[in-house]
Amino acid sequence: MSALPSPRVEPEAGLPTRVTVYEVGPRDGLQAETDIIPSSVKAELCRRLYAAGSRDLEITSFVPPTWVPQLADAAQVVADVEVPSGARAVALVPNLRGLERAIEAGVREVAVVVSATESFAKANLNTTRAGAIDRAVEVIAAAGAQGIPVRGYVSMAFGDPWEGQVDTASVTSAAAELHAAGARTIALGDTIGVSTPGLTTRVVNETLAAGIPLDGIALHLHDTYGQSLANVLAALRLGVAEFDASVGGLGRCPYAKGATGNLATEDLVWMLHGLGIETGLDLGALAATTEWLSRVRGTRAPSNVARALAAAGLDTAEPGRPEPAQKAATA
Repeated sequence: MSALPSPRVEPEAGLPTRVTVYEVGPRDGLQAETDIIPSSVKAELCRRLYAAGSRDLEITSFVPPTWVPQLADAAQVVADVEVPSGARAVALVPNLRGLERAIEAGVREVAVVVSATESFAKANLNTTRAGAIDRAVEVIAAAGAQGIPVRGYVSMAFGDPWEGQVDTASVTSAAAELHAAGARTIALGDTIGVSTPGLTTRVVNETLAAGIPLDGIALHLHDTYGQSLANVLAALRLGVAEFDASVGGLGRCPYAKGATGNLATEDLVWMLHGLGIETGLDLGALAATTEWLSRVRGTRAPSNVARALAAAGLDTAEPGRPEPAQKAATA
């Protein structure tokens, strides 16, 4: 088989030389899928992502199983995954009880989520916007007391399915409260994928003006309208150097009408490598992981790059690496 295609490298002056790709596939990528995926498959997905070079991985969420049945096996997945030296294994937690469960399972870094809008706070977090922030601040304080770093998400930072356009001040004030409480990174979420480069530029600039340091800002983008990579480039030009992505482009928010898949990790890495930006990720191994998971689940992932590499002859067979025996069962 001939070598797989790779992007021609044409750097652009002024961009970061290295970017953190924060992988959310095992959590955000799978949380709303209707076929309940076995723990063994989730754990193997994490192993393959680490083997592909991922060092920033959100592996599960300790939410009540009645909220997200797909993630009821959070503790089992954590137990089954050996985290490589120097790598992160982050779990999303909704409240203090979720934090306790995560710590009991052995998690040493967590993430919290708040909303820029009242409607999404009610639908997704079962509280008010202010209540969600208060709850997140409690978690940050409790985690910090045990030396556990916290990452913060601000959902609906660019648009809301119920309220439409979102006041940027509500985004920046939420981000500032999480930052002041001790969250190390604030991920601004385009939860329904409606942002465009101009809006992305404005929200990032106003977040910086609110006192969030550049190295504390990340973007969590969904690709509903095909704008994610354009938004990444706009943010790169401002110096943002951390972006969330999901292998294969899997994922959608179960509470946000119209939200489709996350930005695909392979698509993001192809663009970053083409710009000469280091990620530490193996593009072929990522695409092979997408192909493997597609086979196991009997589905096709939306990643353009994974499909293109498969068409170019990507060999997903890995000698000596067994496939999980179970196929995901339909819920």
